Amino acid sequence: MLAKALYKPLSMTFGLLSGLVAGMLFKRVWKAVAHEDVPPTATEESRRWREVLPAAALEGAIVAVVKAAVGRGGASGVRRLTGTWPA
Repeated sequence: MLAKALYKPLSMTFGLLSGLVAGMLFKRVWKAVAHEDVPPTATEESRRWREVLPAAALEGAIVAVVKAAVGRGGASGVRRLTGTWPA
């Protein structure tokens, strides 16, 4: 019970932070891969499907990996503190 109560506010905070980190990481990866400062968005008329979809896929993959790493790390940390897995 304590583990779950401790984990909820931490997971929300870490979720927000992981979104910020994932966004920054995606921009850096995109710049390295595409040699462009700004990734294409779905509503840019001048961009083609073959530019927009890979950028979206890469961004989604980075967000998912960062979110999973932060969630798993947070749960592991709560387990170390309380001895119980929070979820």
